[in-house]
Parts: sequence; C-alpha cells; structure tokens
Amino acid sequence: MSGGKIDTASKKDSIGTQTISNDLVPDFEIKQGPVRPYLVAGANENLDQLRSVHTIKEKILVLCLALFTGAIRLYNLPYPDSVVFDEVHFGGFASEYIRGTFFMDVHPPLAKMLFAAVAFLAGFQGDFNFENIGDKFPSTTPYAIMRLLSGVLGSLTVVLMYATLRFSGISIAVALLMSIAFVVENSFVTISRYILLDAPLIFFIALSAYSFKRFEVYKIDTLKSYKALFTTGVALGLALSSKWVGLFTVTWVGLLCAWQLWFAIGDLSMKPGKIIRVTIAKLGLLLGVPFIIYLIAFKVHFDTLINDGDGSGFMSSAFRSTLNGNRIPSNILQDVGISSVVTIRHAGTMGGYLHSHPHLLETGSHQQQLTLYPHLDDNNKWIIELASKPGITVPTFEDLKDGTQIRLLHPLTYCRLHSHDFPAPVSEFSDWQREVSCYGAHGFDGDINDTWTIEIDIDASVPGEAQERIVALDTIFRLKHTATGCYLFSHEVKLPAWGFEQQEVTCAAQAKYHLTTWYVEDNENLNLDDELSPRISYKKPSFWEKFVESHKKMWHINKNLVDTHVYASSPNSWPFLTRGIGYWGEEHRRVYLLGNAIMWWTVSLFSAMFVVIVALELISWQLGCPISKDSHVINFHIQTIHYLLGFAIHFIPSFLMKRQLFLHHYLPAYYFGILALAHAFDITVSYICKRKRTVGLAFTLVFTLGCIYFFYTFKPLAYGSNWTKSECLKSQWLPNWDYDCNTYFDTYEEYKNMTIAA
Repeated sequence: MSGGKIDTASKKDSIGTQTISNDLVPDFEIKQGPVRPYLVAGANENLDQLRSVHTIKEKILVLCLALFTGAIRLYNLPYPDSVVFDEVHFGGFASEYIRGTFFMDVHPPLAKMLFAAVAFLAGFQGDFNFENIGDKFPSTTPYAIMRLLSGVLGSLTVVLMYATLRFSGISIAVALLMSIAFVVENSFVTISRYILLDAPLIFFIALSAYSFKRFEVYKIDTLKSYKALFTTGVALGLALSSKWVGLFTVTWVGLLCAWQLWFAIGDLSMKPGKIIRVTIAKLGLLLGVPFIIYLIAFKVHFDTLINDGDGSGFMSSAFRSTLNGNRIPSNILQDVGISSVVTIRHAGTMGGYLHSHPHLLETGSHQQQLTLYPHLDDNNKWIIELASKPGITVPTFEDLKDGTQIRLLHPLTYCRLHSHDFPAPVSEFSDWQREVSCYGAHGFDGDINDTWTIEIDIDASVPGEAQERIVALDTIFRLKHTATGCYLFSHEVKLPAWGFEQQEVTCAAQAKYHLTTWYVEDNENLNLDDELSPRISYKKPSFWEKFVESHKKMWHINKNLVDTHVYASSPNSWPFLTRGIGYWGEEHRRVYLLGNAIMWWTVSLFSAMFVVIVALELISWQLGCPISKDSHVINFHIQTIHYLLGFAIHFIPSFLMKRQLFLHHYLPAYYFGILALAHAFDITVSYICKRKRTVGLAFTLVFTLGCIYFFYTFKPLAYGSNWTKSECLKSQWLPNWDYDCNTYFDTYEEYKNMTIAA
C-alpha cells in the first residue's frame, strides 16, 4: 500500500494471523502543496469496511462474546430479593412515575423513566416504595425485570466496546481479549445488576464513543458520515438526559471535532465550502440533537408527574399550582392591609413560610421558636397589626405602603414576631445576626422589639400598583427591625432536632439582599368584600419556566449534597482503588462494589506512563531526534490521546465538586481508560512484537486471564453469593477494602443448613 491506497488482498480473517499492518491502519496521506506539504484530512477509501464487523467469522465471535457477557452479567439477577444501595432512590422514583406523583431529584429523568417504563410494562402498580436497603420485595414488584434493563444495557456496552476498538484500528484478537477482560470487570458487573443509573449512563456514553469513532472512518461530507454524526448526537442526548455526566461526553466529542477542524483547515485540497458545511452539520447534530432529546425527556417527565407530592415542596408555589391535588392558595384577595391574615413566604430560598409553633428555643432567650417551614400549615398564619395600634382591629381597610410600621401577631399562640440582642440559635458566632423569636401572650400588646418597617423592593415587584403598596404574590418586600435596623433574614441553615430541623430565621444587619426578601401568599381580610374585591392567583408557568426552575433547584440541591457518608471517597483515591462501596449485607452475604484490581491498576499505571512517554518524545523531538513515522505508532498516539482526553474530561471535574462523591462516579472516566489501555496492548502486538506477534498476543492473553482470575476470586461480592470467612479474609489485598468478613459462615455447609432450615 502506498499513498493511502489499501491492498485489500492483504486482509485475512483469522484471529491469530490477521494482517493489520497495512489494512486496519493505513499510511497517512501527505501531499505537496504550492508552499508546504500537507496532511490529507479524513479517512481513506474503504476504511469503514475494513474496520467494521462484516465477515461471518467475526460476527460469530461477537455473538459468542455477547453470550458470554450475558452469562456473566445476567446471572441470578433476582438475588438479592431485597432493596440494594441506591435502588432506594431509583426504584422509588419508578414507583412515583407510575403513580404520577411529583418528586425532586438531582439527575435528569431519562434513565429513571426507562426503569419506570419497564416496570409498568411488567405490571407494576407503584405499590412498593423501596424505602430502605434490605426491604424485601413483594411479589407484585417486578424488580428482577427492572434489574434486567441494567443487565442488558451493561451487556450491550461490552459489544459496543469491541466495535469501538475495531473502529479505532485494533485487531480482532486484541479487541476480543480486551472485551473479555471488560466483561469480568467486577465494578461494571456489579452496577449492571441493580436498578441504578450507572449502567444506562455508561451504555449511552459507550454508544456515543462508538458512533463518533464510526464517523471517523467515513469519508468527510458523505451520507454515511452524517448518519454516524446523527447517531452520535442521539447517543449524547440520551447520556445527557440520564445524568449530567453526559455533558463531559459532549465536551469530549466537541474537542475531537475541534481537533478535526484544525487538520481540515490545514488540508489544502479541501474546499472552504466543504469545511463550513461539515462544521455547521456537526454543530447542529452534536449540539442541537442532544438538546432536543434533553428537552423531550423533561417534557415527558413533567407530563407524567402531574400529582402533588412530598417532592413538590422544593418547587415554587407557582410550579406546585400546576399539580393535581395541590393546596396552594388560588383566587387570593389581592389587597393586603392592616388586619389581614396572611402567610408570608421567603423569596430567597426554598425554605418556605414564616412559621411559629408552641415550642421554645433551647438557646438565647428561650422564647417561642420562629422558623421557615416548607409545608402548608395553620402555624404559618399571621395577623398584620398597625404598630401604633397593637391588638386593635381597624374598622376599615388600610393598605400597606413602603415605610408602614407593622407588627405580626401569630393567632394560634398569640405572640408576635420579635427580635432582640441575643445571638442567633445556630449562627450564634455571626455577630451580624440576632435571634428572632415569637414573643408575647394574650392581652399583652408587645414592645418596641415587635415593630417592623416595610420596605418594598420596587425592582423585584411586578410593575404597577404592586410597586406602590403590598399586593399578594406580586410585591416583594423586606421587613426592617425598627429598633435595631437589622432585616428579617433566612438562609439554608437548619435548626437542630429540638427545632425539628426547620430552617433558621434571624435578623441580619448585613446579608445577601435576596435572602431578606419576602412576599405574601395567602391573604384574608374581613374589611374587604369577598365578592367585589379583586383576586389574584399564581400565573401558570410555561414548560420553559418549569424547565429553568427545575434546573436551578437540581443544581442547588446537588451542590449542597455535602453530608458525610461511610462509603464516600475522594477522587484522588479512585485510580488506586483503595476502597469500594458497601451495597447490601444480609443472610451472611454481602454485595460490595469493587473494581477488578488487575484491570484497574493497569489502566492507572498506563495512563501515567503514557503522559511520561509523550513528554519524553516531545523533548527528544525538540533535541532533533527522529520520531517514528510508522502508521501504527501514529494511530496509537492519536487514539490513546483521544481516549485519555475522555478519561481526563470525565475525571478531573470531580476534583472541583464539593458534593458527596463515591467510587462509582469514576466509572465513566475508567471506561475511557480501558479503551486507551487496549491500544497499549495492540501496539505491543502490531509494532513492538511485530516479528513475533504471538508473544504480544500471549502477553494480552495473560492479562485477560489475570482479570478473569480476579473476577472469579471476588465474584461473591458482585453476586452476593456464598463465601467463607477464611476466603474473604485472604481476599482483602488492601486494608481499606472494608467489607466485613465476619458476615460469612466458616464453611459452605452452614449455608446449606441455613437453606434447609428456611
């Protein structure tokens, strides 16, 4: 082969003897331009046929690989027959979808809806809530079929890996051996067995990588190339709609497109019109298509969850007013004045309503508690009094304007909103926050510390009369403590158990402005004619408004998932596999997520070695040393850089996240690491051991057998199957592999006796 032309006669089909030197990795075509030589961008003719699975023998091999994968990853899915790890969340969400009850989650809805759809088709009525790890499944819950979705997608991911490696230029033998090693990767086996988002997510990421690598082997600006781009866009949309991790995959594909654009611009034989046309197509298919799929997923999500539920408490009242069975006030008296009985909602957080109840603070003044409460309740009601006439019911309506001084009386306990010079109950070390309480008794008119001055936020209020006086829903205002000058304030700090973990309310001398803003939601006033007085309701939000609000809440909740967890881990420990995650433990058995250490540590070692190798090559090149121009070496560098770029894009952002993280968050990056490692074995076979390819293949085979050995040794942790205490103790290679070996019996005979007794 010369000049990029491929000698198809050199291609052989047998696994061990396939010639890969000139067909799978053709020479790069370089032409001489008027001033400089240039690289011809795009794939060679027929490269797609040579790298695709098209021979009968290879199709049989892929079928055998799929059957082997199914035997490993679909084995005994019904066990354990109780809730495992995050099935608490995602199984529960499937129940909510089937009942149509609104819930709030930090992840996009697609993967959750897939589990719900499978469960619904299997006859599930949503009558099991997946409340606790270890809860036994009733006969009415088709949990095994729901798990089958993860198992099938996890199995198909193996097939996608094989095809991706083939389209990257890897030989049949190496692609097959590395795919077999991936089949028995313990962590991927474990996540493919349960109702978790990881298996669907990684399947869609793998589909994205496969589709884009398929695109790379087609000639530019052909129908086949555009079909592959469209498939890539669909896969990216599915990944993004399952978890926001899909954004990293979109970024990876975008950077590879930028790489291709750079070389296309340098190709003097390519017309500018073609470059522009292909670039526009990539923008539309790789950004537009994913975004449309993402929007559709949320449209279905909103159209399915039509009933009010506990999760709706995270959303605004306007959002909740669109849900069936909601108790959000509607047809509210518009005019708010003296003697109005109102509920006052905090505009700055998701905390809810200004609230008091007959329980005392356990710090400071020990007066009645004053909190924010997210649910509708009579203890949210307040009577607005004129500060100069406390306890006096005015005979005519008097509206509330900027500067009006008022007092707020809690009618159920007959105390008033109050602040004084005591430290806040939780934020006691913030010298700019004071305690707010509810103080008083029946017959007591209160004191100066009960007086608050209204300040209308003109910019935040609805234009018109709502900027001049308090109007329900439309006027945003602040309450300034007249005696001290601080403002009624709340933030996302919770009171301890004695405060029922409700949100702290304080009086702040200096604070973020939006955290001191409020508005009136419900409103009653005996001085107004119920029939003639104007009324107001929440404006029904559009789909786009609901979409934007839900994303603000998702982002806000996600970044605040900072609670500690016994199995949480930091990203810097993930490449070393220092510990796993306990998923389940019952009946003298355990399920524990642990990676296949043989594969895991090799990926980490190779990733570090490749960076060093490339750095040394660059230094050598700068010193004038020749570099290899062998097509296999060049393809090895290109493909490995592509995949390690995917590894880095999916891994490095974890270091920026402050939220709670677990080992399974590493798996998308790890998938790209395995793809890169496969190229290390392939270059060993095709170039380093070129004259003795059997040595390179034997080396790859030994690695695969090592992965199989590790899987076989540790499979009781993946399947939750029988094990003995002594075998378990021998398996703990690292001290932080913290699965409890005391769980297991000393002998297998004891399991038989337990079964007989049951």
